[in-house]
Amino acid sequence: MYGNAADQPDRAPRYPSDMSDAEWAAVRPLLPTPAWLEKKGGRPESYCHRQMLDAIRYLVAGGISWRAMPVYFPHWARVYAFFRR
Repeated sequence: MYGNAADQPDRAPRYPSDMSDAEWAAVRPLLPTPAWLEKKGGRPESYCHRQMLDAIRYLVAGGISWRAMPVYFPHWARVYAFFRR
């Protein structure tokens, strides 16, 4: 629904801060639906919301700076833009 990694059942967590499937199921309905999915214009997002939230949780759990985000996550500027929405 929100990108390529959100609905893949074989997704393996990389870090202890990654959301479990149960946590994702609870959080997912609370996130806004992208405009392009509602045919209101815009273009598809490059990253799924679960990847973004996992990156934010990693940042908070580790106490790291935005620019020290590991390469396994979306670029730090994308995550920051998602966070400040």
